[in-house]
Amino acid sequence: MAETPKHSVSVAGVVVNDANEVLVIQRRDNGRWEPPGGVLELDESPEEGVYREILEETGIKTQVGPLSGIYKNMSRGIIALVFRCEPVAGKEGSTDESRDVKWMSLPDVVDSFSPTYAVRVSDAFEPGVNVRTHDGVRLLEN
Repeated sequence: MAETPKHSVSVAGVVVNDANEVLVIQRRDNGRWEPPGGVLELDESPEEGVYREILEETGIKTQVGPLSGIYKNMSRGIIALVFRCEPVAGKEGSTDESRDVKWMSLPDVVDSFSPTYAVRVSDAFEPGVNVRTHDGVRLLEN
């Protein structure tokens, strides 16, 4: 009997402030700019996980809003659930996981992020839930 494929689930938050800027982190492990997020723990809901990850990586407490996208890294079997969020309290700052934390405009995000992460942010500004696949670098046609 064939073994069931294993997937990893991650969560991320596109935190948008009143000026329509996006909260982003520069990761300590690889130096890339991304929306805050990480692996969903077994004992938490997706909303709890994204709240925890944003707080751990940025110092910002959020109101977790609607799911804006589902993204699968086809080469690594990672499924990412991305939520649009609003900041409610706290001051952004670097943490053990983030080298830098700042607010960026959507055009700056598109210019600074890899395509697989830029689309997650831009999708959060669109209605509905987007479902996309990628190979870790490039988006794949669905």
